[in-house]
Amino acid sequence: MPAYDLIIRGGNIVDGTGEPRFTGDIAIKDGLIAQVGEIDDKGAEEIDARGMTVIPGFVDIHTHYDGQATWDQEMAPSSWHGVTTVVMGNCGVGFAPARSDQHDWLIGLMEGVEDIPGTALAEGITWNWETFPEYLDELEKLSRTVDVGTHVPHGAVRAYVLGEREQPGAVPTDDDIMEMSKIVEEGVRAGALGFSTSRTVLHKDVGGVLVPGTTATAEELVELGRAMGRAGHGVFEMASDLKREWNEFEWMGKLSRETGLPVTFAALQSIAKELPLDEQIATMRAENDNGANIVAQIALRGNGIIMAWQGTVNPFVYRPSWKTISELPWDEKKAKLFDPEFKARLLSEANDYSEAPADILPVVAAVTQGWALMYEMDDDFDYEPEDSATVQARAQNAGIDPQEYAYDMLCRDNGRGFIYFPILNYADKNLDFLHPLQHADDTVNSLSDGGAHCGTICDAASPTFMLQHWVRDRKRGERITLENAIKRQCNDTARLYGLEDRGVIAPGYLADINIIDMDRLKLGKPWLAFDLPAGGKRLLQKADGYVATIKSGVVTFREGKWTGATPGGLIRGPQRAEFAEAAE
Repeated sequence: MPAYDLIIRGGNIVDGTGEPRFTGDIAIKDGLIAQVGEIDDKGAEEIDARGMTVIPGFVDIHTHYDGQATWDQEMAPSSWHGVTTVVMGNCGVGFAPARSDQHDWLIGLMEGVEDIPGTALAEGITWNWETFPEYLDELEKLSRTVDVGTHVPHGAVRAYVLGEREQPGAVPTDDDIMEMSKIVEEGVRAGALGFSTSRTVLHKDVGGVLVPGTTATAEELVELGRAMGRAGHGVFEMASDLKREWNEFEWMGKLSRETGLPVTFAALQSIAKELPLDEQIATMRAENDNGANIVAQIALRGNGIIMAWQGTVNPFVYRPSWKTISELPWDEKKAKLFDPEFKARLLSEANDYSEAPADILPVVAAVTQGWALMYEMDDDFDYEPEDSATVQARAQNAGIDPQEYAYDMLCRDNGRGFIYFPILNYADKNLDFLHPLQHADDTVNSLSDGGAHCGTICDAASPTFMLQHWVRDRKRGERITLENAIKRQCNDTARLYGLEDRGVIAPGYLADINIIDMDRLKLGKPWLAFDLPAGGKRLLQKADGYVATIKSGVVTFREGKWTGATPGGLIRGPQRAEFAEAAE
């Protein structure tokens, strides 16, 4: 009888600790790594990994699969990119706790903030819960290709307690805050990995109303963080405009020092943030020097919008002629877009901003007129594009107006063309500023938004981009080592959330493993699919080069195709296994 369930033979192992790679075998039994090195025994199944790179499964701590995880076992697109663990419930949005008369409101909140089709959520979610612990119980019923963990979301908690009083600027009473605090503590004790909130004007519900938490006081936020302290674990996660008057880092530092728990925030170059990124990092470090544990979540490429005729956004959404066809079925809309008379009329029009959100007009103007900030997205697109790839530059070379060039770009491939508009993290027209941050102990690779922004981005592919661009192919500046990349996307992300049983290839750890052909690794071209419940749309992106992905010792994907296996489950709280403590 074979000694092991699975043996991976002769791979180039990058173990997640940051130490140099080495060649060896990996033996797996009962879902755990049993032995690493030269293994003479046999496995019930064996995979020849000679010449391949063998790494831990990726741990993605910033996703929004809160609805999808209740019905979908494959958990694409994150699972297509070597991710074996996701943390959701970020940015203060989620679906528990939920009173029966708040379901539509919570769906509208998620649709507005995260661009997940409300019709898909309404059809896909069963709502077999009210409290947050009951939501965890429901998540536990469905097996998946990945493990899922989640935060308690501020928006749902505030709405549950305040009811119809939940409006922008609403000030909870002391009793309200006490009740919210009890709900957070109950959720964390039941297994939530933390608590999340949002404080940015970029996050609004489907009706354009600011999300709960945007105007919350520091006192409210600290009290909700203290609830995690009483439970003994948890990460406080936040997206914020970091307005100077809010002194966010002051209360974040106070909360972290008082509870001993980490606080993490989205650190971006953003026109919505008053503090430049350098100042964000410097202010965070000043608090950390005073005993806090604040961690900056960084993205590894420009964040923003992939524009398409069938997507959520295109540069012409404020043209009167577009509004006349925006709700038409695609075949009818396409016929109009390919009609020369319609094209000429639309291009002759000025933008009508009368219905645009006043507080983000600079963003709206950039989306509709920023031809020097938009890039042509061809088959071999480089996500660190040069100025020569902008719509403006290519239009100038072609001798036509930039708006016409953009229109024609979107009409390519039978109306399935894309324009890349990195509204965040690309102020310098390069990614040099991210290189030092990828070598810092107080930053963590994040912000993929897996499962969200279905009509505008597909950054769930971030782990693949990290390997392809930052490790192997980057041309415009320094690269990072494979060892550092794997440590940051596997071990560091797992440890931030207390998941000490994964992210490393060593005996006793979960057998979450990727086998990758680095020579073949390549992101595919994004495409729009309409495969969510109720025909909801989402941008998807696959990759070549993933030979196999293994979750808890079971092969879930071979050459990018799902095997049908679903060994993943729900994570309840920190996973401080004895072997990890002994290893330290």
